[in-house]
Amino acid sequence: MADVVPLQKIRNIGVIAHIDAGKTTTTERILFYTGRTHRIGNVDEGTTVTDWMVQERERGITITSAAVTCFWRDHQINIVDTPGHIDFTAEVQRSLRVLDGGVVVFDGTAGVEPQSETVWRQARAFRVPLIVFINKMDKLGADFAHAVATIKDRLESNPVPLHWPIGAEAGFRGVVDLLQWRAIVWTDELGASPEEIEIPETVRADAEAAREAMLEAIVETDDALMEQYLEGQELAVEDLRAALRRATIAGVMQPVLCGTSLRNKGVQPLLDAIVDLLPSPLDIPPVRGQTKKGVEERPATLEAPLAALIFKIATDPYAGRLAYFRVYSGVLRRGGVVHNATKGARERVTKLLRMYADHREEVEEVRAGDIGATVGLKQSFTGDTLSAVHTPIVLESIQFPEPVISVAVEPKTVADQDRLNEALQRLSEEDPTFWVRLDESTGQTIISGMGELHLEILVDRMLREFNVAANVGRQRVAYKETVTEIGAASVTFERVLGGKPQFASVALEVRPALGERGFSRALSDKDAVFENGLRVNALTPRYIEAVKSGVLESLDSGFLAGYPLVGLKVALVGAEDDPEISSEMAFKAASAQAFREAVESAKPVLLEPVMDLEVVAPAGFIGEVLGDLSARGASIQAMQPRPGGIQAVRAYAPLAKMFGYATDLRSATQGRGTFTMEFHHYEPVDSRQMDAVLYGVG
Repeated sequence: MADVVPLQKIRNIGVIAHIDAGKTTTTERILFYTGRTHRIGNVDEGTTVTDWMVQERERGITITSAAVTCFWRDHQINIVDTPGHIDFTAEVQRSLRVLDGGVVVFDGTAGVEPQSETVWRQARAFRVPLIVFINKMDKLGADFAHAVATIKDRLESNPVPLHWPIGAEAGFRGVVDLLQWRAIVWTDELGASPEEIEIPETVRADAEAAREAMLEAIVETDDALMEQYLEGQELAVEDLRAALRRATIAGVMQPVLCGTSLRNKGVQPLLDAIVDLLPSPLDIPPVRGQTKKGVEERPATLEAPLAALIFKIATDPYAGRLAYFRVYSGVLRRGGVVHNATKGARERVTKLLRMYADHREEVEEVRAGDIGATVGLKQSFTGDTLSAVHTPIVLESIQFPEPVISVAVEPKTVADQDRLNEALQRLSEEDPTFWVRLDESTGQTIISGMGELHLEILVDRMLREFNVAANVGRQRVAYKETVTEIGAASVTFERVLGGKPQFASVALEVRPALGERGFSRALSDKDAVFENGLRVNALTPRYIEAVKSGVLESLDSGFLAGYPLVGLKVALVGAEDDPEISSEMAFKAASAQAFREAVESAKPVLLEPVMDLEVVAPAGFIGEVLGDLSARGASIQAMQPRPGGIQAVRAYAPLAKMFGYATDLRSATQGRGTFTMEFHHYEPVDSRQMDAVLYGVG
């Protein structure tokens, strides 16, 4: 069936949300109701399909995105279940990059939570159309109207409810379908047989008001419907649904549905909404990429030249190295040769797979608009483009955040050394936010990741999957360095190397590049800017490139403690060469030395990562929570009451002071407090903290 599904009947969607909102549970119900499974998986029992890793089942969380395919109303739905924990945000980003639509799951009691904001922002950045599923409507304190209001206010979006709940909390039993003006209830335990009933009088007034608001929102997007509406004509459901679909795909509206996945209520209407409202590959603009002729488009047709993007590398214990890809145009066939346009290399596709979490089904081809996987690619990694050999195209790659936390690892025995190196290489190929480097000053292997849990999981995988026993050092913050003033230096390089004299003279000026922006955003190496301030033809272009190369290579190791340098502008303000004895190597060496001296004179400072923190705890413990946060140097941003006597605290906190916070919070709240934390910005450390980092004092 999968081979004959037309493009307009394919849906590539992701299920995204804050941790514990119910993404995996919702995905499991989708698989059950579409007939893909015959038994409902349970997160708590470790029987889910998409959470297949040992670590996922032990901890009850999603760590790696899993792709599954199912069918509903003759439509093929490719679903990617993504993690909710911020430490695994790379999984969300790379999934959103290749998906056409998204289902955002919210907790009916909490509404918008910090990671909800992050995934929503990521989806909007990729222009992914979204529908909303308010889950856990059976929980104590669940409030549909409040959850919708938080989406509108905190996400600055346009949520339009298509449902109104029937019953509340433990009494939740169904929904009013506002579009078709009918009531649906679920009475059997498996929720497999929804029943249509008369709209109960207890909710009719609220449902009528919600329907009127929905109609107004939809007709505002369509002139013909608006005219009919103002004339008092009856609006056809098909016309309303078509207008709603156009508005959803355009991103000007986000339809909202509700239910409780754990209690098997509300999932079938969600499947209908996925089919009716989210785009097919034909509904999104053709993918654009760089070719030798410039920027070109590739339409989602089988006749167009092949263009596919690898969005994930995974290590499979049986199949080996799996590469997940999305085909945007053309057809990828088993046994064919493709061109890795990013690397300029050819690869043979020996096997093609349709993935079902950790299970797989071999196929002969993967067509435009579909998602698949392959094994055996030797030179292709996350973000690489596979294209037809004679019509290469490079699609936009995937950008990932930089790690903020590091630890040193070393093998427990000499025999573990080779296995450790192999494990680290394989894991870093899988995960672009997992960095491995050798500390030249200590000889230690340093691994870096997005948080404590991220590194903990990776070390656990080294032991279980690669049989590597390793000693892990204490956690360290991934600091950065920058300059606070203007500095300048002039260096003349005169040496005899290999019996040949070398000469170059370089003058550089270094200044802060951030200006009025301060440090209130994520910094990266892109914040280091090189400018040529010499007059035209004052220096040979290849020598200017050598100066630039010497500067950019020096950014990796700062003046204070060897951390990367960011947020600075470097200008070449003077240079002198000798036609007889100057060389590119001499200019590169001179510029590296001049850069280091200029940075030293520009008052360098350390920058530390500051985290956006949300702590949720019973109101009775908030005093202890605030006191502890204050002692950690946190800056309280907001406090918000939640249903059920719960209080949420938002704060900015330096990462260095947050190690071990999970244990301390449990102690302070009798195990009832939870927190989420994600990177927000860098800011300069104070002098006492700088002494502690640099010299181990204070």
